[in-house]
Amino acid sequence: MVQQGRIDIRIATRKSELALWQARHVAEKLAALPQTGVISLVPLSTRGDEILDKSLQKIGGKGLFIKELEIAMQTGTADIAVHSMKDVPAVMPDGFCIAAVLERANPADAFVSANKVAFADLPLGAKIGSSSLRRQSQLLAVRPDLVISPLRGNVNTRLQKLEDGLYDAIILASAGLERLGLDAHITSEFSADVMQPAAAQGVIGIECREDQQELRHILSALEHSISGQTTAAERRVAAVLNANCQSPVASYAITDGEHLTIDALVASADGSTVIRKQRAGLATDAETLGELAANDLLEAGAGELLIAESA
Repeated sequence: MVQQGRIDIRIATRKSELALWQARHVAEKLAALPQTGVISLVPLSTRGDEILDKSLQKIGGKGLFIKELEIAMQTGTADIAVHSMKDVPAVMPDGFCIAAVLERANPADAFVSANKVAFADLPLGAKIGSSSLRRQSQLLAVRPDLVISPLRGNVNTRLQKLEDGLYDAIILASAGLERLGLDAHITSEFSADVMQPAAAQGVIGIECREDQQELRHILSALEHSISGQTTAAERRVAAVLNANCQSPVASYAITDGEHLTIDALVASADGSTVIRKQRAGLATDAETLGELAANDLLEAGAGELLIAESA
C-alpha cells in the first residue's frame, strides 16, 4: 500500500525468536528510510519449523524454512521476507531475488559445552549435538572419536537439551546467540581453519519478488557492499557444486581493501576426506572467484565425494 508518497511494507518472517529478532532489526532500518510508511511483521509457521522429528535432509532441506514466506509474497499477504542467508538455497526460485544483504555479523560457529568444558578436553566418544553435515564432517576430521547426534529446534530449545544432559556439547552459530543476548553460553569459537562456516553465515538477507522494481530500489539502500561481495562469492561455490544447505560443503570469503580471498571445502560425512581450495582476486570479481574455487574442488574430486555422500 502507498500512502502520501510512502510505501507500507509487510515483512514475512518465521515465528522463532531469532527470526523475529532479525525481522524487527530489518523493520527498524526500513522505518528510518524516507520512502517508507508503516512497517509491519507477518509471522508465519513453516514446515521446517513444524517437523522436528526428522532430519532436514529427509524432509527437503532448509528451503522448507522459506517456502511459506515466498507463498505469502506471491499471494500478496507480504511484500518482503527476511532470512538468515545461510538458510537460503544457492539458486533462487523463479520470480524471486535477494534485494539486499545487511552487514555481516560474527560468521563463526560456537562450541557450547556442559560446564564450559573445552573442546580439547571432551572425553573420548563425547556426544555432540548438530544436524549439520558441514559441522559434523569438520568436527570428525579433528576428533574422529566424537559421536555426532541430531539436534533440531530453535536456539533456546537446543540450549535446554544441552542443559538437560542430552549432549556433552552442541554447535550453534555465534551470530544467533549474540543477537539473542545468549553469547554467555559460548564456551569457545572455532576458527575458520578448523570449522569453516556455511555460505553467508551471519548475514541477514531481504527477499522480494523480482518484478517489484520500486520496492527493490528502496531495499537497495540497506545493502552492505562488502557483505554483498562475500555473500556472492560463497553462495556461488554452493551453486556450482549444486550443494544444498545440508551438504558437507563450506565456503568463507574475506576482503582486504579491493581484494577478496575465498576458501571452500567439501568433506565426507565421516571427516576422513576433506578437499579444500582457495582463490584470491579483485572483490569486484567475487562471483567469478567463487566459481573458480568450486571448479578447483570439482577437479580435485569433490563431485564424486558429494555423489557418494548423497547416495
